[in-house]
Amino acid sequence: MPLYKTIMPSGTTSLYVWHITEPFSALEEQVTLNPISLQRLHRMKSQMHQRAFLSVRKLLAVAGYTDFDLFYDATGKPHLKDTKYISITHSHEFAAIIVSDQAVGIDIELQREKIIRIAHKFVDTEELSRLKSFSMDDFVRILTVKWGAKEAIFKICNEKGISFKNHIRVSSFELSHKKTTAILDFNAKQQVFNICFEELNNFTLVYAFEKNG
Repeated sequence: MPLYKTIMPSGTTSLYVWHITEPFSALEEQVTLNPISLQRLHRMKSQMHQRAFLSVRKLLAVAGYTDFDLFYDATGKPHLKDTKYISITHSHEFAAIIVSDQAVGIDIELQREKIIRIAHKFVDTEELSRLKSFSMDDFVRILTVKWGAKEAIFKICNEKGISFKNHIRVSSFELSHKKTTAILDFNAKQQVFNICFEELNNFTLVYAFEKNG
């Protein structure tokens, strides 16, 4: 399937989503990989992960890049050779990238009730108690946004020791507004982020930017 969705949050930021419906063989024929990426692809045991990996390269092409423009640092964080910022995510049948002139993070998650079982690991007790007043459907959707926001922020900062529960707090929000803010309080430094989110079928796409000023 071609490009599923394009979002332009600003004049210097572009977000692309791919719906992974093609078989591995078709994606492999359409993508040229650098030697390191080719080795990574062949080491993957799951064909789902292989298809997601190749779909990200399809999105790079949509954004005007190739796999040869992408590299990873020692922590596994992706970078582009032209110095623009990039963040990558995939989950099940969706893959997405965001490219920007400013630091960005992105995450996509399938909305599942099992997130309730792990909510205590990334949401404090007081907040969790308040969220339980929502319907089951909204409870899952809100938790998924919060998890995705914290993942997106972590991808931006990428610092060892950051706790989703203790160091990142996502402000209350209305699902219909599709935006909120979050604060990372870590190593005696506070950073504020703008959070945006979209729901695609039963998936939640979240992206974050550090708030300036």
